[in-house]
Amino acid sequence: MRWSRIRIRGPLASHLPGLWQTLDAQGYTALSIGNLARLFAHLSRWLADHALTAVDLDRVTIERFVGDRRAAGYTGYRCLGGLASILDYLRQVAGAPGLAGAPAVSSPNDERLDAYREYLERERVLVRSTVNFYLRVAREVLPADGDLSRLDAAKVTSDILAASHHYGINATKYRVTALRTLLRYLFVRGELAHDLVGAVPCVAGWRLSGLPRDLEPPVVAQLLRGCDRRTHIGRRAYAAVLLMVRLGLRVGEVAALQLEDVDWRAGEISIHTGKARRVDRLPLPADVGAAVAAYVRWSRPRIESRALFLRVRGPHGPVTTTGLQGIVHQAYRRAGLLPLGTHRLRHTAASQMLRQGSSLTEIAQVLRHRHVGTTAIYAKVDRVALQELAQPWPGCAS
Repeated sequence: MRWSRIRIRGPLASHLPGLWQTLDAQGYTALSIGNLARLFAHLSRWLADHALTAVDLDRVTIERFVGDRRAAGYTGYRCLGGLASILDYLRQVAGAPGLAGAPAVSSPNDERLDAYREYLERERVLVRSTVNFYLRVAREVLPADGDLSRLDAAKVTSDILAASHHYGINATKYRVTALRTLLRYLFVRGELAHDLVGAVPCVAGWRLSGLPRDLEPPVVAQLLRGCDRRTHIGRRAYAAVLLMVRLGLRVGEVAALQLEDVDWRAGEISIHTGKARRVDRLPLPADVGAAVAAYVRWSRPRIESRALFLRVRGPHGPVTTTGLQGIVHQAYRRAGLLPLGTHRLRHTAASQMLRQGSSLTEIAQVLRHRHVGTTAIYAKVDRVALQELAQPWPGCAS
């Protein structure tokens, strides 16, 4: 099917060939391109009937169009998200405002939050995900009317107590850190009359109190067998899982990998650690390198993006951290296993190195822990070393 078979009239008719080519270049299937082209034709007719053009496509107009589709009985593309690819194209070629064209709802805290964002990014040099979380906590805690005199110790304490009923220990600790950062910032700037940091309660959780949960070797083998390397999706999942289970990479680090990060001649891979904004180099094992090379050669879409892992289905683009978590969960299901967190694979890498005789210092270097004390938790699962320390039970010969 070609674009010439689509019946279209209205202000968007001249843009249909370009839209078709753009969607094809982004990796959309022929069926998806045809469906979007028919949606594009309907949008063009609707604009013509209402005496509108592409430059009138702001959020309000788009919502009207979607509402008319629902009222007319259409079963597909009945929400704003379905128009995203069309609106992106029209924004580039026809100056359509798109969903970003609607004015944001203002708040008395906007200027305060903008200054706080600048502080977090420039002075604290935090990564984007951390900045966004700190800002979300700030929006939830700051009084809606911007009157900081209403922010007192009782409000601060109740916020953490409420969070502790909904989140786990680590998530609550993360919120405590974000809240203390905000309160300290406001006090230093003179916006708070009193330092409320002391009103933030501590979370009852101790480091190294638990056991690292890893996967047994047969389970790892089953997981890898579940990645069908005859398919594009399977090759991508196999390479990603190997990077986590052999090198102990975090899921976010795998998602952030670029093609330039793999040095094939030196047999090394560069890891961008978001927590400290540093770059570490690790040796690339032969089996991991072979898996990555197979994916890049046979299954990675040929687009301009330099990200190592891309979406298989259109629109092609870098795989996000959340998307990569979904890829691993799908690999678990295909292998007949209950989906587990991706951090289990990092624990598994450390446990495997421990079983093979690596020291805690060596494991800390591979996992890129800044303090070897963080790696000390794996001493709890070193059964060989623990057997040497274990005393015989009273009354037993050995």
